[in-house]
Amino acid sequence: MTPLTVTAIAVFLLSYFFIITERIHRTKVAVLGAVLLVLFHVLTQAEAFRFIDFNTVGLLLGMMLLISVIKETGAFTYIAIRITKMTGGSRWKILLWFSALTAVSSALLDNVTTILLIAPITILIAEMLSISPFPFLISEILASNIGGTATLIGDPPNILIGSATEIPFVDFLIHLGPAALIILGVTLAVLGVLFRKDLRAGGKDYDSIIAEMDETKVIKNRGVLRKSILVLSLTIAGFLFHNMLGLKPATIALGGGGVLMVWSGADIEKHLREIEWTTLFFFMGLFILVGGLEKTGVLETLASSIVNLSENMPFLCLALLWVSALASSFLDNIPFVAAMIPLLMRISTTLFPNTQGLDEAAYHTYLIQQSLPLWWSLALGACLGGNGTIVGASANLVAAGFSEKTRTPLNFRNYFRYGFPLMIISIIVATLYILIRYILI
Repeated sequence: MTPLTVTAIAVFLLSYFFIITERIHRTKVAVLGAVLLVLFHVLTQAEAFRFIDFNTVGLLLGMMLLISVIKETGAFTYIAIRITKMTGGSRWKILLWFSALTAVSSALLDNVTTILLIAPITILIAEMLSISPFPFLISEILASNIGGTATLIGDPPNILIGSATEIPFVDFLIHLGPAALIILGVTLAVLGVLFRKDLRAGGKDYDSIIAEMDETKVIKNRGVLRKSILVLSLTIAGFLFHNMLGLKPATIALGGGGVLMVWSGADIEKHLREIEWTTLFFFMGLFILVGGLEKTGVLETLASSIVNLSENMPFLCLALLWVSALASSFLDNIPFVAAMIPLLMRISTTLFPNTQGLDEAAYHTYLIQQSLPLWWSLALGACLGGNGTIVGASANLVAAGFSEKTRTPLNFRNYFRYGFPLMIISIIVATLYILIRYILI
């Protein structure tokens, strides 16, 4: 192990210590850790910036601009009142309704965009009913990562796997969709037990509170609202077809935010002040911290240790699932999956050699089809593992950013109490799913 490798690991672990203990704000820790990697020559400044996933940062920035304009129109308040009336103020119904909506939206869009749209509405409903948004945000984070597991476009690890293997969208849905649906059901059932006191109606007269709500009076600027709906719809359509358009989600989000800012005549300085800059800078620092591990070969060593454990398919599937889940709880799952893909390709050729004399294209197709359980195990572990900690997935950090303005902000410790055990439960369910569907039958 080289001195640079030791330095990268030490800075990463020390940064995580302060993030977990919350003695210093996590954004300060992440940025300082990133700077230390450059100061100690683990990374050059140019390398550090290359490790920042500007597609994620640009997506967040563009959507935050869009949301800040839409919020001014009163649209979120209108939706919050409508949902509150539809559920009769029932906390359990609100949690179920939003969790289902989050899961479906995350499967069709991506979990970050979904949380950006749903979290502000959730917090508004909680404020209207004078209740804590904490259980609702927890359930939405979990549902977003579970829903994103179900499709090719729902979570970045799936996009990476789909790109490398050319597994089609429908196959992801057929193989991962049922697992995601079962895990979502189990997760909601457990949440219902864990939050039974919080979800029980309190002593307030919610009927009178709801009766006083009038959604028709909260829309402030119908002209801007119409423009916002059109731009948001086109932006979401762009997310759905971004591969066909040859555009990254960040380009679409920033384009949508820019168009709406110009078309609506919004005050740019005012809306820039509403951006969650602390969340964006935390992302950038975290990307660089993980980049230090990637450059020094730590991630590749971790990935190699999995595939070198055994050439037994069932054992490899379960090892991939569990190690990917645990790693993705604390690391960015994108570079981890990127490191795993070539190694999985290599182990697949060992497990399934070209004994039939197939040409390169035919052999690649044969190889992927034979090793599908390995790819599904990697996808389930990497995507579901993001639920383990508040830093496990981008959606988690976005929700935490919104919660900082509430009475019960999400942090590493209070999220870990619920997220990590539920992540373990989801991986146990995924283990049974893989065993039953791909190994035992």
